[in-house]
Amino acid sequence: MANLKEIRNRISSIQSTMKITSAMKMVSAAKLKKAQDAITAMRPYSNKLTELLRDLSSGGNFGGVYSEQREVKKVLIVVVTSNRGLCGAFNSSIIKKTVTTIEEKYNEAEVDLLTIGKKGNEILSKNYTVFDNRNDVFDNLTFDTVSEIAVQLMDLFADKKYDKIELIYNQFKNAATQIAMVEQFLPIQSVQTSNENEEIDYILEPSKQEIVSQLVPKSLKVQLYKAIRDSFASEHGARMTAMHKATDNATDLRDDLKLSYNKARQAAITNEILEIVSGAEALNS
Repeated sequence: MANLKEIRNRISSIQSTMKITSAMKMVSAAKLKKAQDAITAMRPYSNKLTELLRDLSSGGNFGGVYSEQREVKKVLIVVVTSNRGLCGAFNSSIIKKTVTTIEEKYNEAEVDLLTIGKKGNEILSKNYTVFDNRNDVFDNLTFDTVSEIAVQLMDLFADKKYDKIELIYNQFKNAATQIAMVEQFLPIQSVQTSNENEEIDYILEPSKQEIVSQLVPKSLKVQLYKAIRDSFASEHGARMTAMHKATDNATDLRDDLKLSYNKARQAAITNEILEIVSGAEALNS
C-alpha cells in the first residue's frame, strides 16, 4: 500500500503542475494577442519608412555621421532577451547566436554588450563586458522609452566610441516559430534599387538633405522599437507554446501513473482475495 500512496502523491503533484502550466498558457495567449497586434500594425509603417529612406538615399554619405564607414575595432551588440524564463529555447537561441556572432565575426575586435532583458545579462555577463543593462524596458514598453536607448546608441556611434552597432533579437513569425536575427543598426547602409537608372519623382520641401536628416534618426528609433516589439511578441509566443507542451506532457504522465496505480491496486486486491481464500481453505481443512 505504500507504493499506492506514493503513486497517489505523484498524481496529485502532477495535477497541480498541470493547473499552473495551463494557467500560464492562457495568460501568455492573452498577452500574445496584444503583442502580435502591435507588431503587425507597426510593420507596414516601418517598412514604408525604410522604403522612403531608400528612395531618397541615392548612395553616398546620405545619413551623415550615422552612415560613416570605419575600420571595425570596437563593436557594441544589443542583445534582446526576456526578464522571465519558462519560454523554451527563446533565450538560449539568442545567447547562442550572440556567442557565435562574436566568435565568427568579431574575434579580432573589442566587443561590448548592451543587454535588454535579465536572462541574457545573467549568462553573457559572465564571459563578456556588458556596457549597460536595460531590464526596465519591458516594464513600460513604449516608443518613448525605446527612443531613449536609440538616442544613446546614436550618440555612442557619433562620438566614435563604437565603430559598429548590431542588434540580436528574436523576430516573431508565429506563436511556434521565432527567428534569431542579427541586424546592423549603425552605420546605416544605403540600399540600392535594382535599377540604377530608376528615378523616383518626389516633390521635396524644404530640401532633400533636411528631410533625410530628420528621417534617419526616426528610422533608427523605429528600427530598434520594432526589434524589441518583435522580441516581446516572440517571448509570449514561445512561452505559450512551451506551457502547452508542458501541459500535454504532464497529462500523458498523469495518465500513465493512473494506469500504474490501477494495476497496482488490482494486484493488491487480488493478493488479498488469495489470502482470504487460502485462509478459508486452511480452516476448512
